[in-house]
Amino acid sequence: MGFPLPGEVGERAREFLAGRLAPVPARDAATVVLLRDSPLEVYLLRRKATMAFAAGAYVFPGGSVDPRDADHMVAWAGPSPAEWGEVFRADERTARGLVCAAVRETFEESGVLLAGPGRDTVVTDTTGPSWEADRLALIARTLSFAEFLDRRGLVLRSDLLKAWAHWITPVMEPRRFDTRFFVAALPPGQRTRDVGGEASGVAWMRPGDALAAAKAGTARMLPPTFRTLTEMAAFESAGDVLACPRSITTVMPEPAEVDGRMVLMIPETGKAAE
Repeated sequence: MGFPLPGEVGERAREFLAGRLAPVPARDAATVVLLRDSPLEVYLLRRKATMAFAAGAYVFPGGSVDPRDADHMVAWAGPSPAEWGEVFRADERTARGLVCAAVRETFEESGVLLAGPGRDTVVTDTTGPSWEADRLALIARTLSFAEFLDRRGLVLRSDLLKAWAHWITPVMEPRRFDTRFFVAALPPGQRTRDVGGEASGVAWMRPGDALAAAKAGTARMLPPTFRTLTEMAAFESAGDVLACPRSITTVMPEPAEVDGRMVLMIPETGKAAE
């Protein structure tokens, strides 16, 4: 069994297996599964149909690492970049960039900011014209994340993130990402908002409801999103997710031909740590 690869993507997979297509490099990226309780829900964005990657799909907030995300000037509280590097089997600079990208992209795509005035605090309100101006400047890359935090006297709270998974885009795709998945609970007092941009809509959904929509064909999802929602559906609360021991296994789905059809074979992701 495998995930069907119809049309153009199936043809690219066939070309790759025949040795006529070379893979493009995968760019480092970070994705955050944002959670809230009563009942447990996840925050999902529906990407615009015009997007070059995952057009029309439901996804979690996230995106590529900006080279400036690895800036040592980023104010930091919580597990160090070196500790995150051990978790993701990455060098310290890469780990620093991934964690910063996770926090920055979450703010850009949901308005939620995992940062605070000190190592034991978190901002409670990120609404208003000045916050929106900063968010848009971050998206436009006219403001770096380090500058944004410094301007507001904030420190990144890496302790509010939990490493969850590591997925690499299949080799035949023209746009490829080396993506680390994080989970985080919605901070008290903060709220998400429909910030537009790459998304045509946003929603808080129970994992089971999102999966049912995907199975019914009313919500398109890529395999990493579907698998992650399946894993989230096993929990009752955000606290349960954050407390779950987790080992990170790199997953890169592989194309294969089965009974004359091109499919994507998806190995198991990391389970609870032994």
